[in-house]
Amino acid sequence: MAFEKGARPLARCLQCTKHERAALPIRTFTTSRAALLETTNDPASTETAPPPARQPMSMNPELVSRPSQERRVVAETGKQPVASRRRRYMLKQTQNIPFEQLPFQCFQEARKVLQEDRKEKLEQIRVQRERMERLQAQNVAPQDEGRKNHRLKSMRESLDHLKILADINDPMVKKTFEDKQGDMNKPIYRHLADKKWRSYKRQVLMQRITQMNVVPDVLPAVDPVVSTSLMFGRRNVQHGEIVDSRVSEIAPFLEIQPYDQGERLYTVAVVDPDVPNVKKDGFDYRCHYLASNVRISPTETMVRLGDLSEKQVILPWLAPYSQKGLPYQRLAIFIMEQPKLESAADSACRSQEIDVAKIKEAGRYTKRHGFILRSFNTTQDLKPVGADLFRTVYDEGTAGVMERAGVIGGDIEFKRKKIEPLPYKKLPGSRYR
Repeated sequence: MAFEKGARPLARCLQCTKHERAALPIRTFTTSRAALLETTNDPASTETAPPPARQPMSMNPELVSRPSQERRVVAETGKQPVASRRRRYMLKQTQNIPFEQLPFQCFQEARKVLQEDRKEKLEQIRVQRERMERLQAQNVAPQDEGRKNHRLKSMRESLDHLKILADINDPMVKKTFEDKQGDMNKPIYRHLADKKWRSYKRQVLMQRITQMNVVPDVLPAVDPVVSTSLMFGRRNVQHGEIVDSRVSEIAPFLEIQPYDQGERLYTVAVVDPDVPNVKKDGFDYRCHYLASNVRISPTETMVRLGDLSEKQVILPWLAPYSQKGLPYQRLAIFIMEQPKLESAADSACRSQEIDVAKIKEAGRYTKRHGFILRSFNTTQDLKPVGADLFRTVYDEGTAGVMERAGVIGGDIEFKRKKIEPLPYKKLPGSRYR
C-alpha cells in the first residue's frame, strides 16, 4: 500500500502531456565484432564539447597579486615580484594611469601635505648651502684650519640629512627604490638601501660569523657597514654556504656595496683558519687571496678577484680545499678600508694607497701558510668594514683541484686519535662491608 502511494506522483509525471519526450539514442548490447567497431569508430558517438580554454596567467612581476602567481613567476622567469602585493594589485586595477595620478582622494590629499613639507625642507637646504659657501670663503689662520674643516664636515652631514628628510616620504621615491632603479649617488637611496640591509641581511651575516666563530678566530671584532655578495660564476653563495671544490676553483665575483658618499680604496683578504697542524695538534692560518687598492664607490660595486692587476694583488687566488677526514673548513672574507685622506675633496678618492711593491719586497705577508690577518691590519692601519663567509669540504673533486693547484697531500687521510680508556682497577670488597 505504501509503495503504491509513493509511485503515484511518479506515474502522474510520466503521464503528463505537457512535457515532450526527447528522442534519445538507444544502444543495444551486441557481441558482434563488426557492430562493436562501428559503434566505437562512429565520430558522432565520440564527439564531445572541447574543454574551455584556460586563461593565461599574467607573468609580469609588477602586476601579479596572488601567492600562486608569485610562485609561478619565480619558477618560470626567475624574477622576484616587485614591491608589495598591495601595490601590485593596485597597479593591476589601474594599469593605464600614472602612479602619481592614481584616483584615490586620500592619496592625493596626502601628496599635497608632503609637497608642502618638502618645500620647507628645500628652503632649509638652500640656507644651509649659503652658510657653507660663506664658511668656505673665509680666510682663517693655519692653526684654525682643522676646526674649519671639521665644521664643514658636520655641515655636509647636516645637509645630507636634510636631503633625506625632503624625500623620505615621497611615494615616487619609494616606488623607484622598490623597482631597483634608484640612483645610489643620491643620499635618499643610499639611506633606504642601508636601512633595508640592516633590517635582515646584516643580522644574518652577524649570526653566521659569530656562530661559526670567525670572530674572534680571525679578527677580534668587526662592525660591517658595507654589504657583500659572493658569486661563483652565476651562482649566488649565501653566507656560510658549503661550496663544491670544483666551483670555488675559479676566483669569484665580489659585490661590495658602500652606503656613504665618495670613492674609497679597500683591501680584500680571504683566510682559512682551519688548516691542520699535526705537530702541535692544532690549527694554523692560510691566506687564499690578498689584494689592496681596490677602488669601490656607491655605483661601482662589482669586483672580480681574478681580474685585478699585479699592482693590486699581493697573493693571487688559491683554490680552497679540505683534506680527507677533516670537517668543513671556513673561508673568511674580510673587506678592510684603507687609511683616510682628510684633505681630499668630495669628488676625489678619500683613501690612501698602499705600496704593494714594497709589501712584496719585504716578503713578510707574501707567505700563505701562517698568515696572521691581525698583524697585517695593524701594520697597514686598516679598518674592517665588511665580511663574508663560505665553507668547503672534501668531495669527489678535491683531489683534482689540489693536483691542479700544485698542492701536495691529496692522498693523505686524517683520522681521529683513539683515546684508550684507563685500566680498570678492581677495588677490594672490604670497602663494601
